[in-house]
Amino acid sequence: MRKLLRNLLRSRWFQQSAGLLAAGFLWLVWRTNRFSYDPEDVYDIVEPQMPVILGFWHGQHFMTPFIRRAHHRGKVLISRHRDGEFNALAAERLGIETIRGSGDHGSAFNRKGGVGAFKEMVRALEEGYNVALTADVPKRSRIAGLGIIMLARESGRTIMPFAMATSRFIRLNNWDRTTINLPFGRGVLVGGEPISVPSDADAQMMEMLRARLEATLNDATRRAYAKVGRPQFEAGPEYEAGRA
Repeated sequence: MRKLLRNLLRSRWFQQSAGLLAAGFLWLVWRTNRFSYDPEDVYDIVEPQMPVILGFWHGQHFMTPFIRRAHHRGKVLISRHRDGEFNALAAERLGIETIRGSGDHGSAFNRKGGVGAFKEMVRALEEGYNVALTADVPKRSRIAGLGIIMLARESGRTIMPFAMATSRFIRLNNWDRTTINLPFGRGVLVGGEPISVPSDADAQMMEMLRARLEATLNDATRRAYAKVGRPQFEAGPEYEAGRA
């Protein structure tokens, strides 16, 4: 039975169907939540610096495709894991191109397609695409890795940290506190302080900027939940249905 279920989850038709349904659901969430922006002129700040690197936390990614405006070009880094396949199909249905691989610069970097993905992200930025990726690496929630800092140093592009939250959601009790946003509430996009990485940044500066990015993303996430009236849900992972 377990093998049958595993084969079903890995089947192309199931993943395509799930991706299509997820994209439709997320579009409903976007259209039925009243979204605000902090700061209000966030696009006026970001657009002159495009293409940029958009950084966010694992588990807070479902609404991120909707930050793209019609005239923006964007790609997102998504893992090669089975769950990543589902996310990639949903993102592509929502008009976001994907780069497949790992942002983790640990021992499994080569095996997970990290080298190729890193080069593809640099190339995408050179071609004028905004590139979005999670700042934390798998199994280390809310701790920024060096991968996104390395990308900024190599490409010369600015990191734009941000967080999105809705007042109604389901939060899972897993390592990345996965938040499933729900329709018919309020939403917010909070932009954090932009971070630039000099091309000659040494290890000490890289670590300083990594820590700054981590603090900026945590602050943006706290502000986002506070603005939709759910500040208590940044205290730790829970499984809870948020209500407006």
